[in-house]
Parts: sequence; structure tokens; C-alpha cells
Amino acid sequence: MIALSPPPFHFHPLKSSTIPMKSLRSDPPEYSAGGRTRTHALLRPHHRTNPFIWFAAFLCVILILLLIASVVLILIIFLIIKPRNPSFDTTAATLNAIYLDSAAYLNADLTFLVNFSNPNTKIDVVFEYSSIELYFLKRLIAAQLIQPFVQRSGEAKLLGLHMISSQVYLPPEIAAELVRQVRTNRVWFTVRGTFRVRASFGVGHFSYWLYGRCQIELTSPPSGVLLARSCRTKR
Repeated sequence: MIALSPPPFHFHPLKSSTIPMKSLRSDPPEYSAGGRTRTHALLRPHHRTNPFIWFAAFLCVILILLLIASVVLILIIFLIIKPRNPSFDTTAATLNAIYLDSAAYLNADLTFLVNFSNPNTKIDVVFEYSSIELYFLKRLIAAQLIQPFVQRSGEAKLLGLHMISSQVYLPPEIAAELVRQVRTNRVWFTVRGTFRVRASFGVGHFSYWLYGRCQIELTSPPSGVLLARSCRTKR
């Protein structure tokens, strides 16, 4: 028996495939109508920042830092000095006369002492504007301005005021209530003060508005005396 040998196997060398260089290149750039490439058109041209802009930014930073330093300094001063509001009070009052003319027009004569006190130990205050108003049942019946004055730290100041009401019209219900209070020997008034205060400490100062209010009770004239009072002062 004769064995058949397989046919001889021949190796054929593979031919190296060359990739055209054109296929490795990216797509050609697209041009816009003006002749510039689209990629170049999307990029903004680079410009140098104007030195004036840098200088303005530097000044803004300096001003912000100065502002922050000023706020911190003022806060520290406030914490050390601990400023307090001056107080307004009515220490004495006399109702000299009060009557109604034609049952509708008020005539009244009232004198009282107001006390201004500065509780601060390191701050002087100046009352640049002071207005005192007298009310009966929320009806303004007299007003007076006070000349500006200075109050040193820890100082108290008494001022005498003479309030006169002349022919002040009162609605019927308010006039009836006034007659009733005079008959019962208990007459109530409201004293309101509006003040523009400037506080000074060293080389610094600040101004603010201050409001005082007192409820006072007096006996009937001709020698009406102060029976009770309730005062408060706030900003």
C-alpha cells in the first residue's frame, strides 16, 4: 500500500500595503466668504489690556480695602467707647390756665422743666436741632424750638419751657374730654421731642435723630402740679 504524501506547502510573502499619505491628512479647511478659515474666524483676535483698566482695577481694590479697614476701626471704637443715647425727661410742670373759648377753641398756659442728660463718659453731644411739641389726645396744641446747645460727657442740663396755646381748635369729642378731665382734677398731656444730635469723640463724630416722649398728668389750674410722668427716649 503506497501512502500518498501531501502536496508541498509554499509560503508566499505578503506584500506590504502602503497607505497613501493623502488619507492621513485631515479634511481640508473650509473657507469662509472672506477667505479666512472657519476655525480662525471662531477665534477672537488677542488684544493687550489697556493699562488704564489695570490702574482702575488697582484703585478699586485699594478703596475696598480702605473701606473695610474703616468699618473695622469704627466697630472697634464703638466696642471700646460703648456710646449711649442722651435721655429726655420732664422733671416738673405747672398748669397755670386752661379754658375753652366758644366751647371749641383752646387757650392754655403750661410751664415745665425738661432734663437732658448725657450718660456717656467719653462722648460729647451737640443738640443741633430741638423741637418740643405739646399734645392733648394726639392733638397738637403748642410747639417750641430750642436753640442749639452742647452737652459734655456725663453732664445734665435743665431747660425751662413756657408753652402757650391760643385759639387752638378742638373737635367736639376732644373738647368734651378736656372738660371732663379738668372737672376730675386730672389732666393728661403728651410732650414730644425731636432732636438732631451730633456725637463727638476725639477727631471723629456721627449724627443721628433722637425722639423723646413723655406722658404727664397734672391737677387742674390755676395751680396745677405734676402728679405723674412716664418718659422714654429712642432713636
